[in-house]
Amino acid sequence: MRFRGLRMETTHLRGIYKKIGRFLTDPGELFLVVSIETQTLLVCVNDAIVGRYDCSTSRFGNGNRENSLKTPLGIHRIKEKFGSGAPAGRIFRDREDSGMDWDHGLNGDNLILTRILRLEGLEEGINKGAGVDSYERYIYIHGTGREDLIGAPLSHGCVCLRNLDILRLFETVKEGTLVYIDPPPVVINGRPCRSVHFAGIFGSGMSALAQYLRFQGITVSGSDRLLISEDTASIRKSLEGLGCAIVPQDGSGVGADSDVVCVSTAIEESNPDIAAGRSRGIPIIHRSDLLDAIIATKRTIAVAGTSGKSTVTAMIFEFLTACGKAPSLISGAALRRLEKQGLIGNAYNGGSDLLVVEADESDGTLVKYRPEAAVFLNVSRDHKSVDEIKKLFETLASQTPWTASNADDPILASLPATVRFGRSGSASWRADREALLPVSVKLFRGGIEYLLPLPGDHNLENLRAALCVCEHFGCGEPALSAAVRDYEGVARRFSVTRTHKNVHVVDDFAHNPVKIAAVVSAARGLSGRIIAVYQPHGFGPTRFLKDEYIATFRTAFKQHDSLYLLPIYYAGGTAQKDISSEDIIQGLGPVAFHAEALKDRDELMARLQTDAGPGDCVLIMGARDPSLPALVMKIVEMFGGS
Repeated sequence: MRFRGLRMETTHLRGIYKKIGRFLTDPGELFLVVSIETQTLLVCVNDAIVGRYDCSTSRFGNGNRENSLKTPLGIHRIKEKFGSGAPAGRIFRDREDSGMDWDHGLNGDNLILTRILRLEGLEEGINKGAGVDSYERYIYIHGTGREDLIGAPLSHGCVCLRNLDILRLFETVKEGTLVYIDPPPVVINGRPCRSVHFAGIFGSGMSALAQYLRFQGITVSGSDRLLISEDTASIRKSLEGLGCAIVPQDGSGVGADSDVVCVSTAIEESNPDIAAGRSRGIPIIHRSDLLDAIIATKRTIAVAGTSGKSTVTAMIFEFLTACGKAPSLISGAALRRLEKQGLIGNAYNGGSDLLVVEADESDGTLVKYRPEAAVFLNVSRDHKSVDEIKKLFETLASQTPWTASNADDPILASLPATVRFGRSGSASWRADREALLPVSVKLFRGGIEYLLPLPGDHNLENLRAALCVCEHFGCGEPALSAAVRDYEGVARRFSVTRTHKNVHVVDDFAHNPVKIAAVVSAARGLSGRIIAVYQPHGFGPTRFLKDEYIATFRTAFKQHDSLYLLPIYYAGGTAQKDISSEDIIQGLGPVAFHAEALKDRDELMARLQTDAGPGDCVLIMGARDPSLPALVMKIVEMFGGS
């Protein structure tokens, strides 16, 4: 934001006016803009500034979470005015005139003086509603006893003015006057950005970034090829509820006020939003550039590995939260605990400066990040070769002050690490003892039991990683043990439904051979017979991993098991469709279990109807396809579940 006297950058002020327009009762009425970036309060009419006051916002930064002591962002209105008739410097407590006056001493107290304008947030999920409500947080504009600090952040969340200034402002505004608390821009590749357009906004990583920016008050628009799909309707509703403008993917959403167009690796050069951005001279950035910019502003914990990233990211976030550390989250998967709060579940704005993120190796972009801490879980052939992934991890480790690495993964043995967790002798972080149970795992450390309600040896590995990180960030007993026991998990990560017909239906995101083997092994704790359904993701990845799929299926499944492969999921764009699920089945050759490639989901439902019986486990695996949860629901209902 640039100022020349009482003038503000015209396009920015017009953007604010447009943003608050739906809340104005009269297009010409006065409104206030609080600039966190310049510590200035502006009195505006239309797109003109008619008054200016130096102000101070929170010394803890901006944020809407309760108990964060940060200044909330977005659109507010003055709900109540207090103090009319009181002299300048009158001290207020709980909005009541105390009868005492400020002695003008600089005693370090940020007293609430002279007048109070109590603000009410107007944006659901941003500054209104459970956990983020500005009115319930008692956010005021008020006079202060630290007039010497006005113009620099000093408050515990409120907006402070000099006492003579709050007197003047009090007489200028009325109850109902709009107040827009303007966030500082996010700086991406050196470019200050206040408006970001996402091409492919419904993607798991993209929607997380979009939410996080809205929590920070940044303007967000986005398009997606699945705009009118029933499978993405809930994501669209949630994003729109946060104030994201969702538009067709035809370039129309890229306007003159868009600072950048954000794309993922899945977005092709021919995308209309990219063309529109280039025609307007708007930079096209990769989602990793945006994540890198966010990581740089926080004490970030990055979770890396070819398997288990989402689960460990969720564990660290939940455990830190339970231990009072108030982290934020940017994840590639929805946390069930956050879904219960009405969120999409893959992003959260916490009250502290801690941030937990997934560092995805699939497109090689994690080398951009410089987090405070990183955890390395494992390495296996997935989207890239083992050697390529190892080099990526080495680069990330070299850019990170504190690292934790899995001592039980031989490929990670040469990776420099501050701490190594695991069972092997090289591990500096080890459990006293461990146990695998049918539907859970547990370990003991320092005489304390940590019982995790997820089965499988891979979840013991995940738990070690999360505990190692959380101990480093100051988590301790008894909160940490209770957090492990109460962990609610991630959507589509071994989600179990028990049906009335005694068929266990398990939904899992597993989409590479290592993950499939781990999930099948875990499912053995539910049933001796596995009926597995797998939808391969993408023609390129399926071709790349064909031999590993065949080897894994041969060893993971036993006599009396069944394996059904659905057609390969096609996410759009150009792809060489020279491989099919039938090719994998044929590559298996003679096996002891039943293996079949199916033509569609109708054929699958018919097979399951006759194949699955009481005591069996139906395991559905696959990634990315937003219609998979609906398929799982249909299977659950077929067996009498809900």
